[in-house]
Parts: sequence; structure tokens; C-alpha cells
Amino acid sequence: MGKNKAVFLDRDGVINEDYGYVHRIEDFHIYPEVFPALRKLQEAGYKLLIVTNQSGIAVGYYTEEDFHRITDHMLSVFEREGIKIDKVYYCPHHPEGIKPEYTMECDCRKPNSGMIKQGIQEFNIDPSQSFLIGDKENDIKAAHKEGIKAALVKTGQGKKYIQETTADYIGENILDVVENFILGKKGQQD
Repeated sequence: MGKNKAVFLDRDGVINEDYGYVHRIEDFHIYPEVFPALRKLQEAGYKLLIVTNQSGIAVGYYTEEDFHRITDHMLSVFEREGIKIDKVYYCPHHPEGIKPEYTMECDCRKPNSGMIKQGIQEFNIDPSQSFLIGDKENDIKAAHKEGIKAALVKTGQGKKYIQETTADYIGENILDVVENFILGKKGQQD
């Protein structure tokens, strides 16, 4: 059995509009171009893994239950569109949280790569065949720690990081990244 390839996806700002600490279903708006982008990845045989920092849990803005509720909503929207997200990894921690059980330095909060590492192990992923799409430099750094190529999108917070990003590709949005980098010639060079 060969290894699998995956695309790791940040959530807020990549999949859905980022208003800061998005935690209510009525504020959860998936960018329309996400559906064709994820379908293309799925058809090309990529596992789809979401890796999301959710420090709002640690700082008390919302609960883990709130996070699971919105995750279930997101997964059911994708399911109706014929898209299967293989797993959602999230980090509820923050070193300056107010909820003691979540207040810590952890190895899962991006730019640390704990969530990506977990995905690699759990799904037998080949990092050299895999990609990450994020809207912050911390996403890019986390991917590079595991030897995964990373693309920065200009949606969400992305525009803030364009000048100093170490990303392998900068795309307008997730569909641009999928078509022109991951499935396009640029991603296939090495």
C-alpha cells in the first residue's frame, strides 16, 4: 500500500469568511469557490484535512460544544455538495487563555505542526505529495515544518502576509490555488 496524499486546509479565511472568532452557524459563510475547489481535489485523490486554531475556546469566547456544532453544520453542507472532509483537527489552546484546562503552550497551535503531524500519521500521508492552504504565515510555517508545500490565499487575513510570506505560492483564493498550483504545472515540478 502506497501512502496517501492530502491537502491540509485552514478554516477561517480559507473555507469561510473570517469575522474573527466565527462560532455561530448564522455567521458561517463558506466562500462559493470552495465547493468546486474541494471537489477537484477529491477527484484527484487527495484526502481533505482541516487544521484550525480555535483559541476562542481558551479565551472564553465560545465553547467546545459551539465549535462542534458549527463543524457538524459545515460537514453536512459539504456532504450535500458531495464533498467528504476526512477529518477536522482543531487546537482549543492558547497560552493566555482564561479557561485553565485550555491555557497552555501546546504543540498543536499553528505555527506548531502537531495537527498536521497527527494527520500524517493517522492517514498515512506522504508529505512530499501533500499541500496546505492557509491565510496566515503561521499556517505556512506549520506546513513547512512537516515538509509540506504551502499556499497562501488572499482571502481572510492573507493580504497582510503577502510581503513577507515564505509560501510556495500565493493565490487569489482556494480555487486559484487548487487549479494553478496544486493541480497545475507549478505544484508538479519537483
